[in-house]
Amino acid sequence: MQISSRLTIRLAAVAAAAALALTGCTTASQDGGTDTSGGAAAPVTFDPTTVSKDDALIALLPAALKDKPSLSIGSDTSYEPAEFLDKDGQTPIGYDVDLAKAIAATLGKTADVQTAKFASILPSLGAKYDLGISSFTINPERSKAVNFVSYFNAGILWAVQKGNPNNFSLDDICGKKVGVQTGTVEEDPDVKDRSAKCVADGKPPIDVISLENQTDVTTRLVGGTIDAMSADTPIINNALAKTNDQLETLGETYDAAEQGIAIAKDDVAFAQVIEKVMNKLIEDGTYKKILDNWNNSSGGVTKAVLNPTVG
Repeated sequence: MQISSRLTIRLAAVAAAAALALTGCTTASQDGGTDTSGGAAAPVTFDPTTVSKDDALIALLPAALKDKPSLSIGSDTSYEPAEFLDKDGQTPIGYDVDLAKAIAATLGKTADVQTAKFASILPSLGAKYDLGISSFTINPERSKAVNFVSYFNAGILWAVQKGNPNNFSLDDICGKKVGVQTGTVEEDPDVKDRSAKCVADGKPPIDVISLENQTDVTTRLVGGTIDAMSADTPIINNALAKTNDQLETLGETYDAAEQGIAIAKDDVAFAQVIEKVMNKLIEDGTYKKILDNWNNSSGGVTKAVLNPTVG
């Protein structure tokens, strides 16, 4: 089975709205003085006034959206550095948040980024949210239920304590404690399938430590109560930067996949506008500026595509 990345197959099945509802993540707690969510100064928040509105694109908006002063955007703000809450515990920040602001500004609007449980976002598109921007990996199941505009690439990466004191190896993973965020592709199918193979080979299963908040997983690894953790590349890279050199990567990135901005399935016209807006932001350099500001330009794409074909 092809594994797509990120907190992505946070949905095991999505053909119907009920299948879209899986657990998400929330703002994580910290412990032991290890700050995994805000230890370093956050990049300067993107200023949407630097983006000029595009009257031609505004004219293409569906009638129901033309007069709205803002775009409502559902985002699970616990996934640093893509979308998370600032130190005040209320203000959404991150590269996805900045992209939302740039999209809205292009359309002559402001971005109303609303913190939401990951599981609730896709089923609420069109009714509660105009857009879902929350690092959704594009996969066939989700694509049956919503429209996606591709905008970022992420893969799976592993991390261990600095120096790998437990001598953790992906070739000897059976019986080891592995931390993952609940509902992620890292949990299922990746680690789940690895554990099943352990059992099939007559070895002990992986001791999977599944936590709702990724920052809690990181804290466990820093504290040495798990042997390793698996997450999407932006998360691992951010964790390394925020834990004062207490972690290191293990192996290489694999199973890279596209992430997408989600739009309600029946809002095709609006999805087409978002595709055009994203390509304009890519072409004029705004997109790269935002990703550079959050040290994630390596995940950038050269073209946004509406409903790309995925395996």
